[in-house]
Amino acid sequence: MKVCTDSCLFGAYVAHKIEQKIIEPKRILDIGSGTGLLSLMIAQKSNAIIDSVEIDEKSYQQTKENFYESQWNQHLQAFHHDIKNFDASSKYDLIISNPPFFENDLKSEHKNKNVAKHRDGLTLQELVQSIQNHLESNGTFAVLLPFRRTAYFKRTAAENNFYLKEEKLIKQTPKHQYFRAILFFETKPASVISKELVIKDEKANYTEQFQFLLKDYYL
Repeated sequence: MKVCTDSCLFGAYVAHKIEQKIIEPKRILDIGSGTGLLSLMIAQKSNAIIDSVEIDEKSYQQTKENFYESQWNQHLQAFHHDIKNFDASSKYDLIISNPPFFENDLKSEHKNKNVAKHRDGLTLQELVQSIQNHLESNGTFAVLLPFRRTAYFKRTAAENNFYLKEEKLIKQTPKHQYFRAILFFETKPASVISKELVIKDEKANYTEQFQFLLKDYYL
């Protein structure tokens, strides 16, 4: 599972909130780490302990290798587990996930990609239940989803007593429709902040907002 633009945006946006002390986590859980991208981005902006859980063996090995080779490895740890059966030593004040979300789309011939990208390994309902099991009572969780799945996820989260705090809606250009959403939830009711992020302008150049978020990561 290789790096993609929307995942980079997600990692950078969460890391920015931590750097600005909008969120101040001490323990972070990354559900479905893939290559470890999100954890590695956040580790550059935070001294929090970060646990990354990945069900696929090859993806887990890549996460583990990437953590080991990084200069932030002292507060990064990878676990080869199904999050539904993961037994953490204590709960987390921030949980992040770029979950399997292509629930009704054409599947790959490779089983491991189906687990990573589809609902074979983890449904959105199961994700919310797993978050409920591992999140501190005053914690925050953030997810990256296709825009078309956001309404369903918001309902599912609300049914489990989570409240939307912020949504950042992402489009490729000003002419495109939204295709991804970054959602932040808390355990207490709050006024919802809704923002937009456009990746490229009318001339196909990266926007100032995109460049600002990714400047510390993109060469």
